[in-house]
Amino acid sequence: MKQRITIEVYNIKWESEFNKLQTLINDVMEDSILSIEHVGSTSIKGLVAKPVLDIDIVIEDYGVFPKVVTKLEAIGYYHQAEWSYKGREAFGRKDAFVPWDGESSDWMEHHLYVCDKESEELRRHIAFRDYLREHEDVAVEYGRLKEELARESKNRASYSESKTAFITNILEKIN
Repeated sequence: MKQRITIEVYNIKWESEFNKLQTLINDVMEDSILSIEHVGSTSIKGLVAKPVLDIDIVIEDYGVFPKVVTKLEAIGYYHQAEWSYKGREAFGRKDAFVPWDGESSDWMEHHLYVCDKESEELRRHIAFRDYLREHEDVAVEYGRLKEELARESKNRASYSESKTAFITNILEKIN
């Protein structure tokens, strides 16, 4: 059975939702992190996207990782070791109200990662985001591909896998 992939036209609220999450997480982290990056398709103005924010928290090195995990757990995130790999640690949300802010906010769906500043995955995320922001024609082409794949893919995994060649091609141009 085909799993529906939801793609939406760019929505300005994605940026404001990221900004709210960034502010709350920054406040909790204090000086434990270097930055919080909005990556993925929702970070590109005008690009169609699954309405899910991708957020990379950047740390100096893995020496601070346990402290960051503790702070994220305090606001309702949990480490998803099975979705993590070298240089990029994935975090899930215990419920729709995570990050807990004391006000029962229902946050936009988001994927949260903690990345070492030297992480290859972080470098790829930022390079791809910045390239699409600077090359509107390529972003339009990528958007068309995403719409086509959303219609034709059987599930999220095949949708994501089918974008790989396009992304790899762009990253090779950058390097």
